[in-house]
Amino acid sequence: MVQINTVCLQFLQFNKILFPCYFKSLLILYAFLIIVFIGCQPGEIDSLPPGDPDNGGLLLPDDFEAVVVADSLGPARHLIVNDNGDIYVKLRRDLENGSIVALRDTSNDGRADIIEQFGVHNTRGGFETGIEIRDGYLYFSTNLYVFRYPLTPGELIPDTTRRDTILIDDHEHGSHEHVAKPISFDDDGYMYIPYGAPSDVCQESNRTPGSPGLDPCPELDKHGGIWRFYADKKYQVQEESRTGSDKTKPVGTLYATGIRSVVAMDWNPVDGELYVVQHGRDHLHRMWPNMFSPWDNAMLPAEEFMRVTEGSDFGWPYCYYDQLLDKRVLGPEYGGDGEIAGRCTEFDDPVIGFPGHYAPNDLQFYQGDQFPEYYKNGAFIAFHGSTIRNPYPQAGYFLAFVPYENGQFSKDWDVFANGFSVVDPIVSTSDAHHRPMGLAVGPDGTLYIADSVDGKIWRVMFKGDRDRFGKQHLARMEQEKRTANNIRTPDEIEDDLQRDEPVAGESIYQTYCASCHQRDGTGVDGRFPPITAPQWISGRPEPLISVILNGLDSPRYDIPMPNHEFLNDEQVAEVVTYIRQHFGDEEDSVTEEEVRAFRNP
Repeated sequence: MVQINTVCLQFLQFNKILFPCYFKSLLILYAFLIIVFIGCQPGEIDSLPPGDPDNGGLLLPDDFEAVVVADSLGPARHLIVNDNGDIYVKLRRDLENGSIVALRDTSNDGRADIIEQFGVHNTRGGFETGIEIRDGYLYFSTNLYVFRYPLTPGELIPDTTRRDTILIDDHEHGSHEHVAKPISFDDDGYMYIPYGAPSDVCQESNRTPGSPGLDPCPELDKHGGIWRFYADKKYQVQEESRTGSDKTKPVGTLYATGIRSVVAMDWNPVDGELYVVQHGRDHLHRMWPNMFSPWDNAMLPAEEFMRVTEGSDFGWPYCYYDQLLDKRVLGPEYGGDGEIAGRCTEFDDPVIGFPGHYAPNDLQFYQGDQFPEYYKNGAFIAFHGSTIRNPYPQAGYFLAFVPYENGQFSKDWDVFANGFSVVDPIVSTSDAHHRPMGLAVGPDGTLYIADSVDGKIWRVMFKGDRDRFGKQHLARMEQEKRTANNIRTPDEIEDDLQRDEPVAGESIYQTYCASCHQRDGTGVDGRFPPITAPQWISGRPEPLISVILNGLDSPRYDIPMPNHEFLNDEQVAEVVTYIRQHFGDEEDSVTEEEVRAFRNP
């Protein structure tokens, strides 16, 4: 375009000399041509930086490009972009220099050349996730708080000496499950915060095979839903003080219930409603092996894209959504068999049910004009990637897009970006080089993506003709949806990674252990510990026997390990032997008698 513009200017200068009488008319004609054809001025594409030759490793629809803004920032969660293009990234851990990274690109080459770190240091780490900008403030969350700092126009770092505490989660957190606090604001001065369930499905004994569900579930009083608070009041709590000694703090309002765990959430300005994408329950096969197969466990239940209105109830823990049956069904802890709906017909259904365990961790509605019209008002969803699809390849680890057509969201969703994991198939979660986590749209309408493994940040831009965008641009992404192991529906036989006859103890490990600790024993950072450490695989077997029978709750990991005392002595001996011999160098088998002596001293 710059070359075309130069030719146009030379043409005008030439005619000004030869035809001075008609020069004014030529100027008018030139302006007209600019408006109609936009051929003689640098377009907005010229102002965008070039994409990386390999698009930062991403596969995108045709005519899209990506540039890596920054790399190796640390374990990034959510991010937000200010009106001037400054980027703020919330890290998972409260590191020495702070838990927020600020990025600025002063050379307009798409890469951050100023990177600074700041933020709060006073609360437990793990799932810090939310970050938003509203009315000149940078809001951000940790596990137990929502804070804000005032932003100063032109300054990259906010005034950290003026920190406001907006929300305090004052529950006693015996469990570390589902404490993430994403943040969304509506147009009327309210803030929305999920309080995730402190268990999987509200069982009498959490994550214990065969344990019935509590009915009614007492957790729903304070968890498993979304609460509404004021956006600008300080020291808000979920409810009045349980001691009754402090009635001065403003309290929240229960907005919607029956929602197990939410990390992906956004306010939709088109219909003025809140939307979330829920993490579905875990371990159908592990908890009920006689009712659900490993394939059922990999595919179910759905990750639900929900339209949340005031008073919504989506049925957790009593029900889950089966996207294969296209209906909500009764959970086995409450008398279900995988098919009957029972009382679940009384609860709200999702907009879309995505396949199980994709792990939705951000939701972003697109209101920009940089992308083609096809993307206007649609929803991008970052699927962080599964940990518990064993014995099938892990799934997720990509960006989906849900088009908005004729006043509603399409049931047919697209793959927008893939390639984050680098490896295919993903056998264990730790195999993935990157995992898409946070999403944000910049002031120019380009899309930013954060990675939770190393802290890579991508900026995605459209460089084609918006008016000519069509299905041909999406063809290779449709192919990706059908063939990529992290997206497609696995074949029940051919994709079973343990279809060969397992050795003694391996089938027990794959059923009860691998979903958390992974097939290779490496665990999942911050959630499930590795079992390849010497204390588990070397020396005396009693420490490992004790953990299997009694469970373990470590402050270093977010989800406690339940006891497995339901396994008989022979099964415990077999799985301990398998772990020690498969992941270590120990050759001695553990006997049934050794387990019995430990269980009954």
